[in-house]
Amino acid sequence: MLSTPFRLLFAAVWAATTVRGWYPGQDAPGLARDTAPPGQAYTFALDTGFNVQEQTSSEAAPDVELTLDNGAPYPHPFEYERIGANGPLLLQDTHLLEVFGSFDRERIPERVVHARGAGAHGYFEVTNADFCKNYTMMDMLSENGLRTPITMRFSTVGGESGSPDEARDPRGFAMKFRTRKGIVDFVMNNTPVFFIRDPSKFPHFIHTQKRHPSSHLRDKDMFWDYLGSNPESLYQVMRLFSDLGTPYGFRHMDAWTGHTYRWVKQDGTWSYVKLYAQTMQGIQNFTNADANAIAGSNPDFATQDLYEAIQNGTYPGWTLYAQVLSPQAAQTFKYNVLDLTKDWGFDDVAPVEIGKFYLTQNPTNYFAEIEQAAFSPSNMVDGWAPSADPVLQARLFSYPDTHRYRLGVNHKQIPVNAPINPVANFERDGRMNVNGNQGSRPVYMSTLSKMKLPPRLYNDEEHQQWTGGAVAALAAVNEIDFDWPRRFWNGLSEQDQQNLISNVVGHLGAAPTYSVRQRMASLFYHANATLGQAIADGVGVKVVDLTFPDGPTWFNVTKTPVGSTLDY
Repeated sequence: MLSTPFRLLFAAVWAATTVRGWYPGQDAPGLARDTAPPGQAYTFALDTGFNVQEQTSSEAAPDVELTLDNGAPYPHPFEYERIGANGPLLLQDTHLLEVFGSFDRERIPERVVHARGAGAHGYFEVTNADFCKNYTMMDMLSENGLRTPITMRFSTVGGESGSPDEARDPRGFAMKFRTRKGIVDFVMNNTPVFFIRDPSKFPHFIHTQKRHPSSHLRDKDMFWDYLGSNPESLYQVMRLFSDLGTPYGFRHMDAWTGHTYRWVKQDGTWSYVKLYAQTMQGIQNFTNADANAIAGSNPDFATQDLYEAIQNGTYPGWTLYAQVLSPQAAQTFKYNVLDLTKDWGFDDVAPVEIGKFYLTQNPTNYFAEIEQAAFSPSNMVDGWAPSADPVLQARLFSYPDTHRYRLGVNHKQIPVNAPINPVANFERDGRMNVNGNQGSRPVYMSTLSKMKLPPRLYNDEEHQQWTGGAVAALAAVNEIDFDWPRRFWNGLSEQDQQNLISNVVGHLGAAPTYSVRQRMASLFYHANATLGQAIADGVGVKVVDLTFPDGPTWFNVTKTPVGSTLDY
């Protein structure tokens, strides 16, 4: 039964619509009566808001007024709404909800490796274009005096984001070049080699450098068990436990690509190449005692040292060198050029200067410019190509995949990662696509609106050729793997040798398991009897004789893990 008021309202509405017709019609209340005048269609540039906010980010606090995220003015950042003086909060308080919603999401996943770091911006300048053009068509190396803007990030490898930046650890040395032909990244370290040459070992190695799954503590048994059972790591271990493992900040260290890359000419011919950066500030390291003291008193020492040097106008610089080997020379080279655990000594392959680079600009906002910087060896340009180094091949996937996870699929639209030349392809949509999503161009290779295609520079079929079937690959250890540990030891001063022994004894000696200490000491002994015996005496073990086969520079295919991982 309808109530009397509702029956009266219904009758009034029926009477009105009998005469005027039921809306929505052309005379319905609130609807536009006219179309826009011809030739006066209204348009709006959708990037206006983005541009305004980018400009506002550079303004000082006294020049801006407090707002909510939607731009609406707000009187005070500490205010919140509640019922009365003592009542509960209100769900309608969008300011408070917005504040906590943003705060709860401030942290993005830190890098699994290289989480602790610092960075800055600067430029690279070519000094030897004639040499470079003999081997590569890279545009950024084509003219003497050509300057390319760069962003660099230095880092430790194993530590978390808040760990001391003077910890004993290799240092990452990543460079982003904004060339006229696209972004190219050199992902370097302050060491010419690494602990592994088999890519599948990398997660295992990194797990041992982090925390134990039960205690959540650093575990020296775990640390040394991996290194001792994978002897190809020995040269890197010796560099790490020398004073080179605790450099004085980030400015006083050299860097290497480690991996072998390829320089390619326009005719498709190519050469193997490694790059080396020599610090202009001179090599300077902490002793173990000094590094521990600094880590305790100022865990941000390296970050502060870099920032303040640039702030004071003492711009750090490095000279970049190239080492080049022809494919023919590589076949008879002493070491496998695809082995990341082998250095190219300067007496083996002479380095040639190709340029210099300097850091001249501190970040205005660390998170925006350094934490969000995404470096990857897969960022390549014409003339710079990967070799078949299996660890490098794996990093071509792993690095950009990490950034897709940390920063999103559109991380190359973040200003610090964005190329300075036009980008046009068919990759669209995805989260946080903020640069126009490539507009209204076809989303496929259309014959109706054809995108220009650059010319193919050389015949891929003749560029590199491979034969063979799929094999299970795993490198086995042999005698050549002890050549660089011996070269390194013999190149140290007596004081540096003593420091290396002391540093190893202090760390390895804390591993509780006798067999772990014994195996590691025996590996050092195999490299050099004086070194190994001193370490064995220091950690309380007796060395055992180890033997390894002679053979090619890399037993690169095995059907079992025998010979690759000791005692397994």
